[in-house]
Order: sequence, then C-alpha cells, then structure tokens
Amino acid sequence: MSAQTPFLVFSGTNSRYLAEKICNSLGCPLGQMNIQHFADGEFSVSYEESIRGRDVFLVQSTFPNADNLMELLLMIDAAKRASAHSIIAVIPYFGWARQDRKDKPRVAIGAKLIADMLSAAGINRLITMDLHADQIQGFFNVPVDHLYASSVFLDYIKAELPLDNLCIATPDVGGTKRASSYSKYLGLPMVICHKSRLRANEVAEMRIIGDVKGLDVLLVDDMVDTAGTITNGADAIAQRGAKEVYACCSHAVFSDPAIERLEKSALKEVIITDSI
Repeated sequence: MSAQTPFLVFSGTNSRYLAEKICNSLGCPLGQMNIQHFADGEFSVSYEESIRGRDVFLVQSTFPNADNLMELLLMIDAAKRASAHSIIAVIPYFGWARQDRKDKPRVAIGAKLIADMLSAAGINRLITMDLHADQIQGFFNVPVDHLYASSVFLDYIKAELPLDNLCIATPDVGGTKRASSYSKYLGLPMVICHKSRLRANEVAEMRIIGDVKGLDVLLVDDMVDTAGTITNGADAIAQRGAKEVYACCSHAVFSDPAIERLEKSALKEVIITDSI
C-alpha cells in the first residue's frame, strides 16, 4: 500500500469477498495478512505490512460464529501490539445478537459478552449493520456506527416492486419498528405477523394482524436463519388472500433447511445483502 494512505483495510477469512468489494469502492488494495492454521484447529494471525500509526479497519462478520470471532479477536490484538493508531472492527453481521437479554432464568447475555470481548481485545470503534436488537449498541463503551440496509433496499423496492399495490409486513412483533420505518418512508400500509415458538428455530403458530387480501406483500426482517419464521409468515399471508409475497433481509444466514423451505414457500423473491 502507499505510505500516504491514512488507513488500511484487512479481512478475516470468510469476509474476504465483501472486504474486496469495499476496497474496490475505496480505490485501495486489501491489506496483506497471513493466517496460519495448526493441526489441532488452533490458528494465528500476522500482518504482512507495517500498520504502525495507521487507522486499521478489520472486516469480519461472525458467521460461522466461533472461529470467525476468535480470528477477529486475534486480528485486533495483533493490531494493538503492532502500534496501530486506531482499530475499527467492521462487523456487518454481529452474531449472538439474539441473546440480548435474560428472557428466562439461568441464561447468558451473549451479546454483552461479545461486546466485552471485543472491547478487551482493543477496538476503538465498531461499525455494524442491522443489529437484531438496537440496545446492543449500549453494551459497548466505544463508539458504535449502526448502519441500516434500508438505504440499499429502498432504492431497489421503489424500482422493482409494485408500489401501487404493495403492503409492508413484519414476520414477528419484534420487527415492528423496522417494518414501520419502511412503511412510513414509502407511504404504504403495514401488517404484523405474530408468531409463537415451541423452541428455538421452530415456529408453532403464525397469526396475521391486518388485511392483506388482494395486495402484494413485502416481509421485512433483519436476518433469515433456518427460514422458518419468514416462510411461515409468507404462507400465512398467501392463505389470507395476498397476490404475491416478497421478502427482504439484511443477513442471509440460511442454515439448513433454509433453502429448501424458501423454495417450497409462497415467496416469489427474497432480497438480501452480502453482509455474510
């Protein structure tokens, strides 16, 4: 890299594709880093160029969770020990965000634990996108830039979807605020899907609050994991008389059997970002 560049961008293993796109947009090369793996699964990271006195951006989503998080923590520690001026963690998909509170006795608050680990490792700032729960920003004692995929989705929605007959929907009550912002910006009506769960990743019942008969419906969510919620919502909306059902989600986790469920569902199109 040029010595005149005030910042450097590095990537973890599984976010290299996104980091390269970021660097192409910035007009700078991706920083050189070596990640060495040992036979027992341990790995180490090292920067292959000087980062002394530079602002270092480390791009790494935490999915799949454990290895990518540990890799990021080692990248942060190595940058701190190499005398970087500042260390900015760019985590488009922040894992463990569903564990943002004690919803029953004797459970961990995973999101707070991850925040503490990142802070202890030495980050000066966090850039992330569409957190599952906005209050996670308060778990950090460093500045958090919380970006929204809506800035990208809304342009696509206005250009590609039938706005004259469109209705915004949320697949669960927790996403009401997110869907409401889309509804207000586009000037469209909104309906709510209310789900009840038997256990994690398994939806027991889905009810629709609002009228969707004869409308095209766009389901808005922050993430799709096994796709149980989004497909049950889409099927329930279609059964209530909707013409066509679309979905947009920021983080396409797509754990099995998500693809199979999406293909068999009433969804016509799923719009995603490349955060993962």
